[in-house]
Amino acid sequence: MNLPWAAIAGGGLIGASAVVLLATLGRVAGISGITAGAVAAPRGDRGWRWAFLLGLMLAAAAVLSWQAGAGLPPRALLRDALPAWQLIGAGVLVGFGTRMGNGCTSGHGVCGLARGSRRSLVAVLVFMACAMVTTFLVRHGGGLS
Repeated sequence: MNLPWAAIAGGGLIGASAVVLLATLGRVAGISGITAGAVAAPRGDRGWRWAFLLGLMLAAAAVLSWQAGAGLPPRALLRDALPAWQLIGAGVLVGFGTRMGNGCTSGHGVCGLARGSRRSLVAVLVFMACAMVTTFLVRHGGGLS
């Protein structure tokens, strides 16, 4: 049996970061809200947001560096690149969905569910259902490529 150790470790780190951010600053670790506030929040509320986003980028760079040093190809580069129009379209849809749902998967799925938010439960059920339908269509003949 091949357990997904990287996914287990990553999920634990995401959960730990959400707990630390909530416990220290009283803030929810919703990436869309943190990102939007990095430029739109009052000046005194931007520093922690930029630090959080920088930490995300540095952690991703560290993992890619470790993979390269260990002779492992970065997983994201193993797949064929998608056409630009699909990437742009997907980004626009995610942006609209995030705005309409008042948050993203990290805010609703990790933090909202942990706080017992009914709104987050509905959001998670909807975006998970959409993800399942999309995956089925892409893998079984109704693909977008």
